[in-house]
Amino acid sequence: MVTEERALSGREAPAFVVPEQHAVLGTPLAGPWPEGTAVLHLALGCFWGAEKEMWQLPGVVTTAAGYQGGYTTYPTYEEVCTGLTGHTETVLVAYDPTVLSDTELLRTFWSLHDPTQGYRQGNDVGTQYRSAVFTTTEAQAEAARATREAYAPALRERGYGDITTEIRSAAEAGPFYYAEADHQQYLHKVPHGYCPVHSTGVACPLPS
Repeated sequence: MVTEERALSGREAPAFVVPEQHAVLGTPLAGPWPEGTAVLHLALGCFWGAEKEMWQLPGVVTTAAGYQGGYTTYPTYEEVCTGLTGHTETVLVAYDPTVLSDTELLRTFWSLHDPTQGYRQGNDVGTQYRSAVFTTTEAQAEAARATREAYAPALRERGYGDITTEIRSAAEAGPFYYAEADHQQYLHKVPHGYCPVHSTGVACPLPS
């Protein structure tokens, strides 16, 4: 993992224009969203497939692909791919918590990927593919920890190792930087594009 001292410095403003609306849901990518909308940032490998899974969930207002958890300001995809930004590919999920609870969203997150692989998901290798949850409320943080503790023994029973997922507040992790237009809702624009999720096949149980 790159240190802050060795990370690319970035820039003071985005190097590209981000679309205003979600290509599938027709909602604003960066808000404003309806009052009461919650936001959670989830990293589970390549953001193309992860974002598609998230925008299909009931209660989701919008999703966006981006970069978070590192040091480089307003990075580009090419920079993130070098491993020298510290960021991981992340999906912003804005959702109605009266329809989709924090716990249910996080159970989906755990079940969609292998959170024991460290700096990789499947054939995608590098710190930019690490698993992470960046929370915006204490309730989300509590749900992330509770679902992790519920999921860990289920994984061990199936022969998997320890969960390596990073759980931090979004304030601590740093800003969510939107990815380039081509990456937003990529699998809607390129239906046969390659980017599977890497589920273990082990469902995340409800926390006790």
